[in-house]
Amino acid sequence: MNKKQAKNRIEELNKLTAYYATKYYDDDSPEISDFEYDMLMNELKNLEKEFPEFISKNSLTQKVGGTVKEGFAKVEHVVPLQSLQDVFSIEEVQEFDVKMHKEDPNVNYVVETKIDGLSVALEYKNGEFIKGATRGNGQVGEDVTENLKTIKHIPKKLKEPIDIIVRGEVFISKEDFEKLNDELDEDNRFANARNLAAGSLRQLDSKIAASRPLDIFIFNVQKCDSIKFTSHYDSLQYLKKIGFNINPILIPCNTIEKVKSAIEKIGNDREKLNFGIDGAVVKVDNLDLREKIGTTFKTPKWAIAYKYPPEQKETLLKDIICQVGRTGAITPMAILEPIVVAGSRISKTTLHNEDFVKEKDLRIGDRVIIQKAGDVIPEVVRPVVDKRTGIEREFEMPKVCPVCGGQVIRIPGQSVTKCIGIECPARNLRNIEHFASKEAMNIEGLGEKVIRQLYDKKLINNISDIYSLKLEDIASLKKEGKRFAENLINSINKSKDNNLDRLITALGIEQVGVKSAKILAKNFKSLDNLAKASLEDLTFVEDIGDITANSVKEFFIQNQTKDLIQKLKLAGVNMEQIEDKDEDNRFSDKTFVLTGALSKYTREEATKIIEKFGGKTSSSVSKKTSYVLAGEDAGGKLSKAQSLGVRIITEQEFEEMIKH
Repeated sequence: MNKKQAKNRIEELNKLTAYYATKYYDDDSPEISDFEYDMLMNELKNLEKEFPEFISKNSLTQKVGGTVKEGFAKVEHVVPLQSLQDVFSIEEVQEFDVKMHKEDPNVNYVVETKIDGLSVALEYKNGEFIKGATRGNGQVGEDVTENLKTIKHIPKKLKEPIDIIVRGEVFISKEDFEKLNDELDEDNRFANARNLAAGSLRQLDSKIAASRPLDIFIFNVQKCDSIKFTSHYDSLQYLKKIGFNINPILIPCNTIEKVKSAIEKIGNDREKLNFGIDGAVVKVDNLDLREKIGTTFKTPKWAIAYKYPPEQKETLLKDIICQVGRTGAITPMAILEPIVVAGSRISKTTLHNEDFVKEKDLRIGDRVIIQKAGDVIPEVVRPVVDKRTGIEREFEMPKVCPVCGGQVIRIPGQSVTKCIGIECPARNLRNIEHFASKEAMNIEGLGEKVIRQLYDKKLINNISDIYSLKLEDIASLKKEGKRFAENLINSINKSKDNNLDRLITALGIEQVGVKSAKILAKNFKSLDNLAKASLEDLTFVEDIGDITANSVKEFFIQNQTKDLIQKLKLAGVNMEQIEDKDEDNRFSDKTFVLTGALSKYTREEATKIIEKFGGKTSSSVSKKTSYVLAGEDAGGKLSKAQSLGVRIITEQEFEEMIKH
């Protein structure tokens, strides 16, 4: 991998890990498995190690993921609540041991379970519990004292009157989690115990926390000035003596072989444990040695977390059904014989797309292997082929939408199959949101939240209903909402006069964005003309390729599309291209390529100016390029322009060109 590729991949990984960390730590709603997240972080760490010049201060390798939820008071941790360095092989554990032996040839360890829950710090003054906080970003957490007081294994008063801060993990046992879920119907079941524990502890109403079977294991002394501990193991035994519920799995080890045996034992026994774990932690036992070894900003150097491979179970693939998402994407869903994997009851899981099913050679009636890498998203790993009986059935994607009966398409080069029915009930909410959005019809005040309220109250069911809304319908959404309703009705009426390109954008035709919509509006002048256009007509238009042309043609032959257009016509929505008599097309038929950093404009701003004057932009330089607008640090595109003899302009020259 060269430097440019590394820089781009590091930036991509930073965005991905930040997004997934927010979903996990802040929203308690993870979107990928722990294993998948760990793999992304591992890739990021390795790339940053190889290319340290691209390390960002915002990288999650440099800090703990998590923020303070609005509504909670902030608590600055006296001692930072750090995360642990993850390892995924016994070889890495041995490498850790080699490093520790360089610090002390007689080093001893404690191996313990890494409990899968929410990390907290508990503070005691004179033996009385006074404050508790979540980890947050490691430096600052949330004050959840009242919620923590509802947990029976957190002592309100210790057996000795000491000042101490300890760290523990709040969790819900497997048994309690199953019991809670058994009382709920299938649609309302909680996904897993970790999310439930985290979500319960971070409720603003402590009554909700009290109603959930939260528990805690304490695993570290953070601060205690009155007692000088020398051993981590001994410090935990002391905590147990004064009333704390400590981590029940603590294995002292004086050799690396014993460490490996302890890791193996915990791995073999993890299914028998009544609490979820997501690894085994190896810690240096001697606390003075820990001080000498030190820490990084994010992790201690004297500890590692060994992550076990995903737990796998076998079950029956009873059926494959298809669900239609808000974008129209049709997703195969595996219906499974319910089974508990990594602490969660699994009865269904996504099969992603048609290619996934074919590549795995999955058939209805197969015995299949399921895994959950960190108890978030279950995955079908493979079929157990040697257990096939001959009655298994191959899966086929539906030819029509299972919700509305509309046409189903699969765009060449993509793995997603989609319903393109614009009035499909499964897509309605998303279609309405897109139609009203800023880049489409730009209906101010009709945002996602208002649309959801109108939709839930059945005041709108599809796009055309927007233009049937009454003042009193909208006013009913808010207390004293008359002014808001008047403004929104005005905005809705104003949208009827939008130019044709906005309407084309708003229809959400696959492959047609703002830029393509402008090209189509300019060339066909009316929606009727566009609807009647042949494939040849469409592909003849410059910058409209075969895939886009096919998508446009397929969209306009649908009965649902024809029905919507008729309704919009009756509502008075403009269907014609409105030509600006004073339109300045000085860049007509000119193509610009932007490269390097511009000082006065963002690329988006420069692109809008070029399009305003009838020009267009491209991402690559060719003989057809009219101008290359070059900013600072322009790279390969500048060199190519020079080799092709394409005119290169500076930002100052560009400003001269756009002056009136």
